[in-house]
Amino acid sequence: MQTIKLGGAKVPRIGQGTWHMGEDAGQRQAEVRALRAGLDLGMTLIDTAEMYAEGGAEEIVGEAMRGRRDEVYLVSKVYPHNASTRGVQAACERSLQRLDTDTIDLYLLHWRGDYPLSETVDAFERLRAQGKILRWGVSNFDVADLQELANSACATNQVLYNPEARGIEYDLLDWQAKQQMPLMAYCPIGQGGVLLHDAVLQRIADKHGATTAQVALAWVMRHPGVIAIPKAVNLDHLRQNAGADSLHLDEDDLSQIDAAYPPPASKQPLEMV
Repeated sequence: MQTIKLGGAKVPRIGQGTWHMGEDAGQRQAEVRALRAGLDLGMTLIDTAEMYAEGGAEEIVGEAMRGRRDEVYLVSKVYPHNASTRGVQAACERSLQRLDTDTIDLYLLHWRGDYPLSETVDAFERLRAQGKILRWGVSNFDVADLQELANSACATNQVLYNPEARGIEYDLLDWQAKQQMPLMAYCPIGQGGVLLHDAVLQRIADKHGATTAQVALAWVMRHPGVIAIPKAVNLDHLRQNAGADSLHLDEDDLSQIDAAYPPPASKQPLEMV
């Protein structure tokens, strides 16, 4: 699988998201099995957050990693309302307990809140010194927000990105590339199934013997600095996600997608879900 350097480590460019995991106790074992199957397929980056099912997703990840922690590049996130000096410390320790691990590889501020960024960064650096996290980054930050972190150790920015949500292409995507800061794309296959049933993506998928989900993932990954973190529980979907690593779209494919989902012509407000 293609890899990229993130926070001092080499990680796969397709990882595993966990949003909505941990919400249904009846799905717990299926979700654990899915994450472990994803590891077997080489998708060893797992992204989660204390917000997801209020810690439930972290518990799922912790169970999935049991006996395999050394295979996983683990990403979690702190709520903005916990982003104070004391709040970050306490939130991280709770996450570590739920994840059943001593260290989080990459710890993100989930979105910007009311606490000064300098306070949150100092708290992150304290966690690094303690060995509780190895690197830190942010999520749902636009260019102006990232510029406030200039000369810091920010490892990544995780944002919404798929053919339906292209606003970051106006400036954020290029800005991060120039800073050599990988961009993590959440919801790369979209929300609500629109992309999965799109006629244009289906034509392209048929041409390549692929699926619409694979086309959407390959489209996101056409930028070399992007990591995609789709979420899947169905084993066929997991295999499709992993298989997207080898799908390469040609100029005609990209032109068709541009016609259906035009790139931004002006600055757009940063989209979030």
